[in-house]
Amino acid sequence: MLRELLERVARGEMSVAQAERAIRLLAIAEVGEMAKLDVGRRLRAGVPEVIFGEGKPSDQLVKMLSEALQRQKSVIVSRLAAEQIESLRAGFADGYDVVTRAPARALIIRRRGYRPKPSGGKVGIITAGTSDIPVAEEARLMAEELGCRVVTAYDVGVAGLHRLFPHVEAMVKDDVDAIVVVAGMEGALPSLVAGLVDVPVIGVPTSLGYGLGGKGVGALITMLQSCSLGLTVVNIDNGFGAGAVAALIANRVAKARAREPLPKGARS
Repeated sequence: MLRELLERVARGEMSVAQAERAIRLLAIAEVGEMAKLDVGRRLRAGVPEVIFGEGKPSDQLVKMLSEALQRQKSVIVSRLAAEQIESLRAGFADGYDVVTRAPARALIIRRRGYRPKPSGGKVGIITAGTSDIPVAEEARLMAEELGCRVVTAYDVGVAGLHRLFPHVEAMVKDDVDAIVVVAGMEGALPSLVAGLVDVPVIGVPTSLGYGLGGKGVGALITMLQSCSLGLTVVNIDNGFGAGAVAALIANRVAKARAREPLPKGARS
């Protein structure tokens, strides 16, 4: 539809103002009176809309997703209960592929046969502990949906620092474009990683922890107070946000890499 609009502008059949208005109308899909889906987000901003599933009745989710999938090839749903996942798998059994990420409590519904096109971007994801994996898997799901290859290293936190260095070294050798570091408790790991690498690091505090800085507050403050340059921080448990930022960085780098002239005598 967007290509058709641009072609009509090029042929002089539609003014720029008319096309702009039509694109804005295309960007929002209304589902009755219960939701407005930003189906144009990926085209406009480079990242897909993520539908927050927690607390939504399964029949409402099916309606919302059905509408979205009429206009886009895939849709992500987050924070789902087990019964919601089963309902969605049943509701989209025909004509769709449903990819479930159980640790993340999330899934992707795709039109049958559709797969994201590899972008050439490379993202590393590190967690401090195994309890941080669900949030890390949100980041992984988002980065992979945006075409990135993802390398992971889980349970390598500062309590056993010797575990970390081989994985960071491997990611540097693999030339990852950005690294997401997920940590709860005191949240020290992102600062440490940012002091070791020359690529952007996105810190994700998780709501694991107790006492004065519980529910992720201590981890968030630690990351925000970091003296390591090259570290940026998203909100508590925001794995999808971190994965989106990492993928956007990686995909921009991949585009630049593709434009670089090859050394003399080298083969592509």
